[in-house]
Amino acid sequence: MNQTFFRCALLTGLLAATLNSSFSQQPVVDQTKPLPLSQPRPSAATIQGWKSRRFGMFIHFGLYSELGGVWQGKQIDNGYSEQIMANAPIPRDQYAKLASSFNPANFDADAIVALAKAAGMRFIVVTAKHHDGFSMFATKQSDFNIVEGTPYHKDVVKQLSEACARGGLKFGVYYSTIDWHAPTGSPYIEGNSNPISDDHAKFNRAQLTELLTGYGPLSEIWFDMGKPTPEQSQSFAQTVHRLQPATMVSGRVFNYQGDFTVMGDNEVPKFAIDEPWQTPASIYGETWGYRSWQKHGEVADKVHEKILELVTVVSGGGNYILNIGPKGDGSVVPFESQVLQGMGSWVKANGAAIFGSPNDVPGGSPFQNLNFGYATLGKTHLYLFVKSLPADGKLLLPGVAPGTHLGQPYLLGHERLRSGSVDLSPEGATVEVADLLKQASTEFLPVVVVPFTGSFNITPAQTIRPDSKGEMTLPPDKADSFFNYNGRGYEAPATLYKLRWWIASKPGTYQVAVHYNKVATAGTMTLLIGGQHRQVLLEAGSGEGVWTGDIPITAGSARTGGDQRVEVTPPEPFYKGTPLPVKIIAVSMSLKQ
Repeated sequence: MNQTFFRCALLTGLLAATLNSSFSQQPVVDQTKPLPLSQPRPSAATIQGWKSRRFGMFIHFGLYSELGGVWQGKQIDNGYSEQIMANAPIPRDQYAKLASSFNPANFDADAIVALAKAAGMRFIVVTAKHHDGFSMFATKQSDFNIVEGTPYHKDVVKQLSEACARGGLKFGVYYSTIDWHAPTGSPYIEGNSNPISDDHAKFNRAQLTELLTGYGPLSEIWFDMGKPTPEQSQSFAQTVHRLQPATMVSGRVFNYQGDFTVMGDNEVPKFAIDEPWQTPASIYGETWGYRSWQKHGEVADKVHEKILELVTVVSGGGNYILNIGPKGDGSVVPFESQVLQGMGSWVKANGAAIFGSPNDVPGGSPFQNLNFGYATLGKTHLYLFVKSLPADGKLLLPGVAPGTHLGQPYLLGHERLRSGSVDLSPEGATVEVADLLKQASTEFLPVVVVPFTGSFNITPAQTIRPDSKGEMTLPPDKADSFFNYNGRGYEAPATLYKLRWWIASKPGTYQVAVHYNKVATAGTMTLLIGGQHRQVLLEAGSGEGVWTGDIPITAGSARTGGDQRVEVTPPEPFYKGTPLPVKIIAVSMSLKQ
């Protein structure tokens, strides 16, 4: 059956059922996360394996590296140096002639793998083809490639694939779906939002097939840029998954067809994300490809900056991929090597807080905000990254609930040297670490470990409590917001698909009212409350709409301090890219006597 038809039929059925009763007593499938738009998709084990890698190396290396950000003696500073063909601009035929002198004889794949491992990285992704159309692998689709078109005559992608296999790192490739060189491609368009012709989409699929069949298992294909149609995005993703089901597709395949969300360049999300996600980061911010005149600054400052980015991303539940841009001769810029080695020294000492162990891989922070730094949480250990120690020498962990059994803290790497204490109060847990951190007075971002037994119970931040009359109002600004990313092109705005509140409710029956702004067409929405899923009828028209219903709520879980979650989503089940159908004004609740 055509999938679009299936989705329409499903949603039509849900709407018809709701029209018969605006408050259905039949719970629907528990699906508050968006489903993928197409199949096949990687398995849950594959996705978990990808998420557990946490820290990897990006490599922007290509024909542009030979120029180093300079054209005809002028420093080109109006954009990234890997896009110098468009930024200078350089005529297509003149740019193509650069291949005749491109000879990266100092490229050493094994040395790069060794550098990545020294940094604590678990995977490498290299640019197989960037926007300029020059392929760094032996493609049969065009002679504009490093094997046929240069005096080097070697396959860089193949070398890195084999070196990663020898070194025990996962390997993936970056692939730009636009091509300023190919006859079927198109020249530079503002924002790189190039439409993709049918002929060029076919060319892309042919190159993807080469990469997926000739370069070993690929952990991910990092699609980038262009403005493909939904059908083209789906065809790219399906080409990957048919040939290598365990290869993860980046969100920049666009049209919500990716297996993981990709944030903007050097961006850390400010909102919760329900699916695997990754932040791509460059060492400098101004460029990804080699720039000969780039200002470097102090190594130690850059090491600290990038460690903080890594920890911020990982504590948010994401993966962090940090770029290097080799020179035109293939060698790694010494400053970049020093930064990675500096990061590696810190990761070697504190890696358990990032990667954990095979039996206890920490996830993101259970806290929304910490006044001292960041956290990750494993099955038996809480890791606290201390960026700034409060004046009283105590770390406040807001919301840690009764029933959580915390042990004596210690400094990561110094398990036998334990000192300090942990106290529980109605506000949460307080960890005394002043004496403990004296052992790490010269270390950057020391990690305090708090072991625990049993479940880690936490009352979510911004929990809404009933007033003296048993009434609660849940406004959007007190909710966790969830967004659809990587829609129709890079500039597509993120769209809200879910709001989630936490409430401290007494058991009983509540009258619930959902207040929203009416829209032109009637529809439905799902309300999750008290563990029950209810389909809500949304009225058409103008002004405020209100849906009401009586809902029984039992006691919440000890893991959330007894709190219950309340969510509004599109009608379940829903698919990636589906927005919340209305703007929510508030959800109000009143305990019935």
